[in-house]
Amino acid sequence: PSLVGSEMCIRDRKRNVINKMQKFTTFLGSLLAASFLIGLATTLTRSSMIGFFDVLPVYILMAIAIFMMVYEAFFDKK
Repeated sequence: PSLVGSEMCIRDRKRNVINKMQKFTTFLGSLLAASFLIGLATTLTRSSMIGFFDVLPVYILMAIAIFMMVYEAFFDKK
């Protein structure tokens, strides 16, 4: 089915809004995940029984998750 110019404009506008919302939610999710990491780091490293290397796997997993979210939203061109 062929689309008239105004219908194409409406379709493209909807795609742009969805794309911008996806980027915003990814940015917000990454910001919240980074805040969680910072809070976790400050809380756990204050304990005398828990050291940096005890929570290192959590940092690594969260960094991978943040990287994947950012890559999918901003760099993954399907």
